[in-house]
Amino acid sequence: MSEKEKVENSDYPVTTKSLVNEFKKGGINKGDTIIVHSSLSSLGWVCGGAVALINALKRVISKKGNLVMPTHCGDYSEPKYWGNPAVPEDWWKTIREEMPAYHPEITPTRDVGVVPETFRKYPATVRSDHPVNSFAAWGADKEEIIKNHKINSSLGEKSPLQKIYNLDGKILLIGVNHDSNTSLHLAEYMANYNKNYKKQGAPIIKNGKRTWVEYEDLEVNSDDFIDLGKEYESEYDFIKFKIGHTKAKLFSQVKLIDYAVEWFEKNR
Repeated sequence: MSEKEKVENSDYPVTTKSLVNEFKKGGINKGDTIIVHSSLSSLGWVCGGAVALINALKRVISKKGNLVMPTHCGDYSEPKYWGNPAVPEDWWKTIREEMPAYHPEITPTRDVGVVPETFRKYPATVRSDHPVNSFAAWGADKEEIIKNHKINSSLGEKSPLQKIYNLDGKILLIGVNHDSNTSLHLAEYMANYNKNYKKQGAPIIKNGKRTWVEYEDLEVNSDDFIDLGKEYESEYDFIKFKIGHTKAKLFSQVKLIDYAVEWFEKNR
């Protein structure tokens, strides 16, 4: 959506102050641990854009809480699986040999939106070491949330998603649906069903040198996340509230993940 379209589709300018008030009314509290997925354009015209949204969340949660966002970079991965776009097979060797190593402070996000890309650059924000499925965190437990992010369990055990679960965190969806709800991947790792694992690869720094490492990880699939979320919302309580010119949904991550584990075991 263009800037002109945002202005034309907005009844008023959205500001940090208005966002703070709406987040508080929506049930977000000081000290909360929250993983956020958002569509900035859905909010309408925001005075300050992604910075205003991030500042509002930080102000409400405070340093006593934790703010987490996915900062994934899918192009730092095994090129034979690429599909958007795919690359010729005779390029694969060159990519494996020449792709710059993942660096938490430098490597940009890919296809996760302007808000996580802006958030990862914030002072006092830290980012996990996973070359493909990293997360950025700010707040009281930020170091614990990102540390020991296992390369072969990118969205599972010991990942930041598991740390949020352990902290009894919340999921905040702003103008997006459950197909953007990364936490549901944790339930895929936890559930018992017929799973597939893929041999992956990525460029990292190892012993001070750029190295292409190969590893095996779960093949995750978000195709049924919207159906799962719809069923959960029809059966259990969650908070839905106005934010800017869109709607937000706030969930207990523990309750939703526990439900999703049973749902996957029943439906997959």
